[in-house]
Amino acid sequence: MDKGFKVLIPARYGSTRLPGKPLLEIAGKPMIQHVVERARASDADEVVVATDDRRILAACSEIGVTALLTDSAHRSGTDRVAEAMERCGWEDDTVIVNLQGDEPCMPSSLIRQVATELVVAKDAGIATLAHAITESAALFDPHVVKVVLNAAGQALYFSRAPIPWHRDEFLRDRAQLPDSVRFLRHIGLYAYRVSFLRRYVAFEPSPLEIAESLEQLRVLWHGEPIRVGVAEEEPGPGVDTAADLARAAAYLAGS
Repeated sequence: MDKGFKVLIPARYGSTRLPGKPLLEIAGKPMIQHVVERARASDADEVVVATDDRRILAACSEIGVTALLTDSAHRSGTDRVAEAMERCGWEDDTVIVNLQGDEPCMPSSLIRQVATELVVAKDAGIATLAHAITESAALFDPHVVKVVLNAAGQALYFSRAPIPWHRDEFLRDRAQLPDSVRFLRHIGLYAYRVSFLRRYVAFEPSPLEIAESLEQLRVLWHGEPIRVGVAEEEPGPGVDTAADLARAAAYLAGS
């Protein structure tokens, strides 16, 4: 990669389903430490945690990572990243990877890959990743976000619905996925250029975003391209619930 990148980790204390999530222990370490270690192993130039809570700030101090106390009123992790970005004073063309603070099992190779996707995509201000869907159950699961790409590797649409819809094959059988089209699951890992993120936080939410509850649709609604790379490996589990925490512990124990 001919240009460096930064990793910003938004970490909010007040999760509805799992309060204090970034500080919960997995394999003897707080979750935020696992996330920071993944970021550091990606060869990022700099790793910064952006949090809304002094307890997370203190935990970051103990593991020697830069952390910023940000506004507790932010509506999304992206807004928190944007505040931290401005305070860091990075230049317009700086590439930032937004690595969520509840992704202790994200492979470092994917953090590096999403940054590389954006560096090479001169016509985009944002990049993300996807990986192949091979089972019908995942395609028809509304909790699995799907993405369809154009020939240039840019997102055409994201949806919780099964896309693309193969009219003839799915009329006959939905248990097997047809081989004639590619089905992709979106991975919630993003890289931004600073200049793009400044524009993005000023965008109004879009009707499609609200309908699907998918923030990335705001980007497409406002006419900005999203570069999508096909992931070199499948990510491990993120953590939203106590059951996810157990899955993450099992994943890390086996890695």
